[in-house]
Amino acid sequence: MRARFIAPWKDSTDRPVIYHCVSRVVERRFAFEAMEKEKLRTYMRRYENFSGCRVLAYCFMCNHIHLLLEVPPMAAGGLSDEALLKRLRALYTELEVAAVARELREYRKRGMEVAARDLHERFTYRMHDLSEFMKGFMQRFTQWFNREHQRKGGLWEDAFKSVLVEDGIASRTMAAYIDLNPVRAGMVEDPALYRWSSYGEAMGGGAVGNGAKARAGLVRAIMAHKGYAADARHWAGAVSKEYRMILLAEGMEKLREEVDAEGKLQVKVVRRGMKKEVSAEEMARLERRRDLQMRQMLRYRVRYFSDGLVIGSRGFVDGVFKACRERFSARRTSGARKLRGAGAPAAGVIWSARDLKVGIG
Repeated sequence: MRARFIAPWKDSTDRPVIYHCVSRVVERRFAFEAMEKEKLRTYMRRYENFSGCRVLAYCFMCNHIHLLLEVPPMAAGGLSDEALLKRLRALYTELEVAAVARELREYRKRGMEVAARDLHERFTYRMHDLSEFMKGFMQRFTQWFNREHQRKGGLWEDAFKSVLVEDGIASRTMAAYIDLNPVRAGMVEDPALYRWSSYGEAMGGGAVGNGAKARAGLVRAIMAHKGYAADARHWAGAVSKEYRMILLAEGMEKLREEVDAEGKLQVKVVRRGMKKEVSAEEMARLERRRDLQMRQMLRYRVRYFSDGLVIGSRGFVDGVFKACRERFSARRTSGARKLRGAGAPAAGVIWSARDLKVGIG
C-alpha cells in the first residue's frame, strides 16, 4: 500500500492543510441508509469539535464517504485549560470532563506544570491531525454500527484514501465534486435535495446551528484563498450563488433570498434556460472561465480527485514535489501532471502529482 502523503508543512504554526478523504465500506456493501448517514454526520461533527479540524465539504453515500478536511495548526502555546475542557465535551461525558477539570485545577494549584502538560497531551495528540481525526471518527461510528446491527469486525475497506488539495480553485472544485456525488449516482437531480451532504445541509436552513457548520465549511472551501474564515455569515449572497453555478450542469438558475414570517432567511431557486435567456456577454465570460466545461466535468468520476496524490495549481504541485523529492523516482524532473480523460476540461487549471493512465475516463 502506498504510504499516506502528508503535507510537508504539516508542522507549520500558521499554514493549514486541506485533504480530500475517501473511505469505502468493506466489499463495497450498501450498508448506509438514512439512520446510518445521520449517525455518520453526528460523529463527524463531534470529532470536528473535539479535534479542531474543519470539515469543509462532505457526502455520505450508501457504501462510501467523502470528506474535504482542513487541518489547521495548533494554536501557539497549545490550548488553555478552558479550551481543552470545551473540546473534551464533544466526546466525553460531563462526569469524565469534570474529573479532568479537577485534576487540572489540583496540578495548577500545586504548581505541577509538567503533570498538567502531560494531562493535556493525553488528549491533544489526537487533535489537529488528519490520521487521528479519521481514525477516531471511523472507529466510533464502527462501534455504533456493530452494536446497532449486531455484528463484529471491521466495517471499512483498508485504510482511507487522502489527496492533498490546494485552497482556491482546487478546493472549490473538490467541494463541488463531493457535493455532486448523489447527482452522479442518479439519486437526485438537484444536489440541494440530498440531505447527507454539505450542500444539502447548507441549503436546509432551519434553526440556529442547523446548516451553519455546513455553510461555514463551504465558505472556507470556496473562499479560503481570499482569506475568508469559516463563517456561515458569508454564505448568503455572492458566495452561495457562485457555488450554485459551479454545481449546475445545464441551464442557469437565479437564487432569490426572502425572509419568512418568522424572520428566517429562505433561499428559493428560480430556474431558467441556458440558450436564450443568458446574454452573450455573460456566456462569453462563463466560457472564458471554463465554467461550463468544468461543471460538465463534475458530472463524471474524475480519478485524479481521489488518486491524484496532490491536486492544485502547477506551482503548488511542483512546490510539494520539490519539498518531498524523496517520495518520487530519481528519473522524475517535475511534479505537476496535466489532467486527462474525464479531467481534461480542467487541464492547465488544476494539476495532479500523479500521471494516471488507467481508468481516468
